[in-house]
Amino acid sequence: MNEIKLHENKEIRSIWDNEKEKWFFSVVDVVGVLTDSANPRDYWYRVKKRMSDEEQSELSTFCRQLKLKAVDGKMRETDVADLQGIFRIIQSIPSPKAEPFKMWLAEVGKERVDEIIDPELTIDRALQTYLQKGYSREWINQRLQAIQVRKELTDTWQDHGVTEGLEYAILTNEITKAWSGMTTRQYKDFKNLKKENLRDNIICPPWNSCSICSRKLQLRN
Repeated sequence: MNEIKLHENKEIRSIWDNEKEKWFFSVVDVVGVLTDSANPRDYWYRVKKRMSDEEQSELSTFCRQLKLKAVDGKMRETDVADLQGIFRIIQSIPSPKAEPFKMWLAEVGKERVDEIIDPELTIDRALQTYLQKGYSREWINQRLQAIQVRKELTDTWQDHGVTEGLEYAILTNEITKAWSGMTTRQYKDFKNLKKENLRDNIICPPWNSCSICSRKLQLRN
């Protein structure tokens, strides 16, 4: 499960490992928050170059590569680390934001454990995240309904043998083109969006009245 975490309105990509029961966070995103660097990827590269052989060996024990969604929307191998690893990396990056960030990370870990016990908390957290981003409650309610409709749509696709990934993207493009005349990528460029979710930044026909979505794009044999 991939998620975007918000810290001081900055996005941090993360992934939950069910087997290890741990969050893994994008190291580059964490570096960006701590340093405000215009190029956190290059900053992280220089941090690793400065490490001794012993430190680099230690780094390999808690830093791994997992696929996270990149700016271009594709899933790419990305340096990630669990909480313990992120704390170790923070020690290598002098920043006045270090201590508040550690407290935030600890809270994120606790939230996920709580959500496993009570899944309804996930919905509550999504609502609070949208409120923090400045969306109205009316918009949030519509967005949460749209998420449910999207889930029903992808369930239908799965029932018809559609594979998640490229095939999902193709069908999603067809939906976007049907009402906007643009592909998903073209519409994101039009809205000048990078990592942001397109469905959080569009005004489209209500999902329940859209002829395409109400039919759930029934696949024709």
